Amino acid sequence: MDEPTTRYNADKTEWDRIAETAAFKDLMATKRAFIIPAVVFFVIYYFMLPTLVGYAPQFMATKVIGVVNLAYLFALSQFFMAWTVAWLYVRAANNFDSLAKDIIKEAESQGRAPEVR
Repeated sequence: MDEPTTRYNADKTEWDRIAETAAFKDLMATKRAFIIPAVVFFVIYYFMLPTLVGYAPQFMATKVIGVVNLAYLFALSQFFMAWTVAWLYVRAANNFDSLAKDIIKEAESQGRAPEVR
């Protein structure tokens, strides 16, 4: 159960040096380029339902199929939107992981060998 894993451990000065590299800054910029727009989009999308129900109740009460109205469809769409954003993040995270592995390999080649914990 407690299998040792290989993990690169660094003291504070090494992490400071790594944080100053162009590769690390590129990783952080890449993450920000995805995460910030995704969060902003999702928060706006999430709060559109109560806003529209509050300010345009007649519009949201428009029947689409039988007793199902726009408000119900919009509420259901939020589940699909959350799953879509999560799926997109998983795809983007694969790129983040690849960039992080490159940074770790570079740090290992310049610093001490990884320690087993």
